[in-house]
This record gives sequence, structure tokens and C-alpha cells, in this order.
Amino acid sequence: MCGIFGIISNTKLDFNNVAVLAKHARQRGKDSSGYIEYSDNKYSIKKYDYDLKKTFKYINKNSKIIIGHSRLATNSMADNQPLFKHDICVFHNGIITNFEDLFSKYKFQKDLKTDTEIIVELFNFFLKKKEDLNIVTSNVLLAIKGTASCVVHLLEKGKLILFSNNGSLYWGKKNNNIYLSSESFPLKVINCNEIKKVTDPIIINVPIANEKTLILDHKVKRKDLVPDISNLLGNEKLLKYQLNQTKRCSKCVLPYNFPFITFDNSGVCNFCNNYKKKYLNFKQDDSKHDFKNILNNYRDKKNNINCIIPLSGGRDSCYGLHLAVKELKVAPITFTYDWGLVTDLARRNISRMCSILNVENIIVADNIEKKRSNVKKNVLAWLKKPHLGMVNLFNAGDKHFYRFLEKIKFQNNVNLNIWSYSPFEITHFKHGFLDIKPNFLNKKTYNAGLLSQLEYHVKRLKVMFENFSYFNSSIIDTLVGEYSRSISKHKDYYYLFNYFRWDENKINETLINAYDWEKSPDTNSTWRIGDGAAPFYNYIYYTMAGFTEFDTFRSNQIREGDISRSQALEFIQDENRPRLEGIKWFLEVVGLDFETTINRINQFSFFKN
Repeated sequence: MCGIFGIISNTKLDFNNVAVLAKHARQRGKDSSGYIEYSDNKYSIKKYDYDLKKTFKYINKNSKIIIGHSRLATNSMADNQPLFKHDICVFHNGIITNFEDLFSKYKFQKDLKTDTEIIVELFNFFLKKKEDLNIVTSNVLLAIKGTASCVVHLLEKGKLILFSNNGSLYWGKKNNNIYLSSESFPLKVINCNEIKKVTDPIIINVPIANEKTLILDHKVKRKDLVPDISNLLGNEKLLKYQLNQTKRCSKCVLPYNFPFITFDNSGVCNFCNNYKKKYLNFKQDDSKHDFKNILNNYRDKKNNINCIIPLSGGRDSCYGLHLAVKELKVAPITFTYDWGLVTDLARRNISRMCSILNVENIIVADNIEKKRSNVKKNVLAWLKKPHLGMVNLFNAGDKHFYRFLEKIKFQNNVNLNIWSYSPFEITHFKHGFLDIKPNFLNKKTYNAGLLSQLEYHVKRLKVMFENFSYFNSSIIDTLVGEYSRSISKHKDYYYLFNYFRWDENKINETLINAYDWEKSPDTNSTWRIGDGAAPFYNYIYYTMAGFTEFDTFRSNQIREGDISRSQALEFIQDENRPRLEGIKWFLEVVGLDFETTINRINQFSFFKN
């Protein structure tokens, strides 16, 4: 995944415009960068294994053509773009989910690890049939699965091909020059006219070089942001799991040691007795009609309903996108915030959904190395003196999602945003471990508002003064994120499952059957598989307390009448098992030793049957 930008000119480039386009492309990924430039009748390809911010100064200011990218690494850090092979140069934003199958089908030689290589091989294959370039591009698009917004330069033919199967590529004109960008906003900033989304392939004539293409690949030794977790042999022995057979609520499955739990004479807990059914007397057709009436207030001059849909790659956000497009007929832009703990599986599911539904996906990638470093600091602090009320600090960095969402809304002149939180995600125990009583009136999955946040941070601060390792460089990042989510005002926010009944079986069946949605190999659950921290923190909760988020989730489903208590007990017995691959992935990306970390957690287990 990356941000693509470019200018095709007959004269010297306006470098101020290049800077604007490059700066905006950088927000989509900061892991590596690269360019193809044309000057003095020759092309040069430059690749850098570091941030575009550091490499921008190396762009040739005398170039007449510049195509560049700023990359968010997915399945290969070693193979940087632009990819150059068979005299074909490719910039690719997206993820091809079936590239392994295509290499096998066509018996192509696989030289690289990156999925982008299949685009080069397919173009080379179809070009040899001497077909029209539009047919060649169409054949490539028919073959691939997943998102592909690309600039393909056929150097020997003097052709530049733009294509996209989800609309994440734009082009515009200014002073007889052509400008390219993964998003429309930077083209507006530099006052392009005729700004258009690339839907059908665009073929642009460019000069054929008189000299051989110069390739400069600036490789550096760096930590791979996409670690190899294939070697898991022996690690599973360290993970502890025993069935929790302690006393539980007679109606739901919450155990006796759940924070602030009490039981009545029938053995029913206070969480059950205070639960208000979400879908009591719910009529789907009426509710859907009501929401459509609300959406009508957001129609534009062309009678479209434009909106932003947050898309994490998880189960609920993917199904929410399906509902928005298929049921509500809105014209969405999806928004993904990558802060370093978005799994590759989640990215692939984002790619599947956006390509099949032909939906643009705007990515904002934060400083991933810094974010992961912050997580590591807080995990190390926690390990010194474990406190279950501080576990959710590990995920504090993802709350900047809300801040960037407002930025994306502004850039795209869109107010409406539609969320897909499951109503059954309310946990209570995460704050309960900080000695904060449950608020049974709260309908959100988190405690919002200034007073709630003050209480929360006062309680957290008390724990921090007992363990000064929490006072590290991550504090400002955490506070800004919490403010963005829980205190700043959110306008034009709507929650789909207030208007559509949340049905787990229907959701799973739709995603898997209609979108070939990918499940995680280390769990039978489809929930939380896009969150790289979830396997780790749920291991902590279960090892030390004997329950996880799944216990609260299944308990809410029981109260709603969606599943029986016996079903819930079967589910949590399976879902609370340690997810070896997920835990290994998390510890690898934040830079912690698996054996040392897991042994330390196991030492502090106080969960007893």
C-alpha cells in the first residue's frame, strides 16, 4: 500500500507542486520511497528503504517527468517500489490477494516476495500476445483479486498506463501538464482542473529514452516492519491455558471475580439485571427506512449520499461497508488508520472489500516505528509491576483514528460518517480493574466525556506513581489520542447497528461467501482478528483473571437472546485459548522476546479454579 504522485510535463517541473503532491502521498506510508524520473533523454529509477521526507531532496529538479511513491510496507520490506522488470516499471497501491495462485497458474518465475511482481508478469505475458493496451490492462484486472491502483510505465513503448479497480487514483491537468495522486485533495490544493477519478484505464504517451534506464537502489540495513513468524516450534509450550470452572452468573457467563459483580438470590449478576435489550421490539424495515430518511439530509447536488466509512479490516467494519453500499446505496470513501498494529490479514480483507465493492480507500499511516516503540515501552513498564487496569494502555496509540478522520472529512468535503461498532463490545472490566464502577447507562463501547475521562486518568495516574516506568515518551501521544476519541466533539456520526440488527451468523456468512473474507488460522472466532494487540492482551486477561473480552461479548449476546448460556460456554472455552501466531506477531513487531515476556506474565497469574 502506498501513496502515488506524479507530474508528466513537456517542460521543467514546477517543484512546488511536486512538493505538495509528495507531502500528501507521505501520509499514506512512511516505510520507504522511490521514483522514476525523465531528464536529458533518459529515465532513472531510484529506490530508498526509508522515508520519502528524507529522499525528497534527491529528486532531480531538472526532470520533465516524475512519478513517485511513499510506501506502507505490507508483505515485503526487501522489495521496494517502483518495481522494474521486463522493461516495465510499476507503482502499485493496494494488495493483490491471489498473487501466489497466479504465479502457479501461469508458471511465472517468482523472483521477489512482493505481490506487485504479479502485475509486471501479467503485463509482460499479455503484451507478448500483441493485444491492444486497453485489452491487456483489462485482462490484468480480470486476473487479479484485491485492490490495484497503478501507474505502469512501458518504457520500450513510450506508454504510461493508469488504472484502478477501486478508485484510489486521480489525475488532473494544469498548464498542459498532467498531475497524478492517490487522492483528489492535493490536486485541488495545486489548482488542477479537470480532476477525475481513474475508472477506465488511461493511456498517456511519454518519451522513449535514448539511453538505458539507470537504476539506483539505496538499500539500508533496517528492522523489517513485517516480521517472519513462521518458526513457532516450541513456543506453544510456554502458553498456559486451563478451563475456568469457577462460579459464574446463572444467566450469563461472567465469573465471580469480575470487577464490581454482585449476584441476586437466583445467582443472576447485576450486569444482567441492569441490561436493556438493544433490539427489543426492533423492526428492521422500519429502522432501515428511518435511517434512509436521515441520510437524505446528506444528499449532494448530484443526488449522491457521500460519506466516510471507517474500515479497520475487522469483521464489523467490513460488514458495515457491505450494508452501506448494498443496502443503503451510499457512495462511500473508506478510511483506514494504520498505527503499526493493523495485521496483514486485516489489510488483505480491506483489499478484498474495496476491490469487489469498487470503493476508494484512504489510508493514513502514522509513524509506525515510533508507535510500536511506544507500545514496547508501556508493555515493559507493565511487566515490571503488572496491573490489569493498565493493559488497555497498550492500545492507546490507535485513538488518533478520530483525529485523522476529521482531517479526511475536511479534505474530501464530507460530513457524514458511518460507523460499524457491534453493540455487544461493551466490556466494563477494563475500567473496572482501575476501580471505576460500571456505567450501565452508557451505550458506547468506551467512556466519553470530560468528567469520565478525568476520573479515568486520575485512577490511571495513581497506578503510574506506583510504577514510574509509565512516565515515558508515549504519554503525550496517549493523551492526544484519548482527547481525540473521548472529549472532542464528534459531529455527523451514525452507528449502523442502531438501524440494522447485528446478527453474527449473517455477518460471517455474508463476508465469507460474498467476499472470500479471510479468517485467522489461529482462532475459530472472526472477532478481533484485525487487531494485532488483541491476542496478547487477551492472554494476559485470561491468564491473570480467568476471562477475556469474549466472556463479556458472549454474555451480552445471551442477554439479548441471540445465543444460549450453554452455547456461550462452548464458545468461550474455544475463544479464550491462547492465539500463538497472534501473540508471536505482536511481540515480534514491538520488539519483545517471546519467551521472556510470556514467562513473566505466567509468573503473575492469580487466576485459580
